[in-house]
Amino acid sequence: MQPLQAQVESDVDRALAEDLGDGDVTASLLPEVVQRGYVIAKESAVIAGRPWFDLCFSRLDPAWRVQWAAAEGERVHAQTVVCRFEGNSRGLVSAERCALNFLQTLSATATRTAEFVAAVAGTGARILDTRKTLPGLRAAQKYAVRIGGGNNHRLGLYDAVMLKENHILAAGSLAAAAAMARDKHPQLPLIIEVESLDELRQALGTDCTRILIDDFSLADMREAVRIAAGKVPLEVSGGVDLQRVREIALTGVDCISVGALTKHVHAVDFSMRLGDHA
Repeated sequence: MQPLQAQVESDVDRALAEDLGDGDVTASLLPEVVQRGYVIAKESAVIAGRPWFDLCFSRLDPAWRVQWAAAEGERVHAQTVVCRFEGNSRGLVSAERCALNFLQTLSATATRTAEFVAAVAGTGARILDTRKTLPGLRAAQKYAVRIGGGNNHRLGLYDAVMLKENHILAAGSLAAAAAMARDKHPQLPLIIEVESLDELRQALGTDCTRILIDDFSLADMREAVRIAAGKVPLEVSGGVDLQRVREIALTGVDCISVGALTKHVHAVDFSMRLGDHA
């Protein structure tokens, strides 16, 4: 599973420009010599972000070389050396922060996703992300969700029609909103958010792709599954955390979208050191 190279390049170039400005004044004090180094994980994590990490260094030193000891998507334990590298000393210290920022953030997203995926294992429910991503890093975080075993919801406002309460209110009715969506964007997925079992029944009468049941109780989720009877996939959203995601999955819903995968990320602790690891 590879990210789009153009996206990786855009993310990295933006990050380096932000950090370096017109030059790393501290790195300029160092001799330009070849140095070895390594990165160690200080806690357990699912590795994600290697393409971004690698490019940060190779942008500053095309001769930079790396040997990874952990594959993308592999879980590593605390104190694991995840990679060893060699390159120009100035390039290494200048790229360090940006490279680690990508690795710690994307590994955090993949790690969190893997926890939710493991929690619903065997239920048939799929874990989806949302648009609650870090500004400018949506494609990167959604890639990390896939690395962690999750699935992507829509990428933005352009690749699926998603009717929420305000859209429905403005259109006059759920049926009217759905009809307009199908008329104007027949080629796109149509997702309808409902807030009651009555709205669910209305949504089932449309040609929608998926129905999002928002803030339903567990009992109402089970009833929604019974009413839908497999005709349209059901997605749960709202109030989903790791403690209750499995009981939600056990109601029989098809998908569970979790904003916390990308919004509430706790950066994984990685440390980069020059020299040889003992």
